[in-house]
Amino acid sequence: MEKLPRKILGDDKLLAKFSVFAELGHEELHTLIEQSSTESYPAGERIINAGDIGHCMYVILSGSACVTVKRGNGEIELARLSAGDFFGEVALVDDGPRSATVTATEACELLCITRTTLGVLAGLQPAAAIHLLAAIGRSLVARLRRGNKKYIDLLLSGGPS
Repeated sequence: MEKLPRKILGDDKLLAKFSVFAELGHEELHTLIEQSSTESYPAGERIINAGDIGHCMYVILSGSACVTVKRGNGEIELARLSAGDFFGEVALVDDGPRSATVTATEACELLCITRTTLGVLAGLQPAAAIHLLAAIGRSLVARLRRGNKKYIDLLLSGGPS
């Protein structure tokens, strides 16, 4: 992991447009960025592997990635992610294994937010930590609702049970 380049600190107006950071004030966002680190991955490189234990969540600062799960001898694509999207957030609250693999489809620069980062943010800017966790929670609920809808639609259509 790298320490944050100055350019990210200068891009806080752009970062404020990301949904996960939308409720953070300028100073709160600056504190979060200062406490975080970045990681870079070239196109084609795995960022996380299903089954590995997670240590942080990632916010895509630039580039794109693909989320997949293994099925038989192949993989199924679950999502395509781009700048502003985030993944791996369950690692902030759970020590379980990663549920999917994420691979860079373009060179990616990622903001890495750990539990420690979140704890420091809560100590320095408590409202920022609450806003960040609320944004993550809303995203998880939206994903759960979409998953439930697909499951119910599958059951109602007489698909596999």
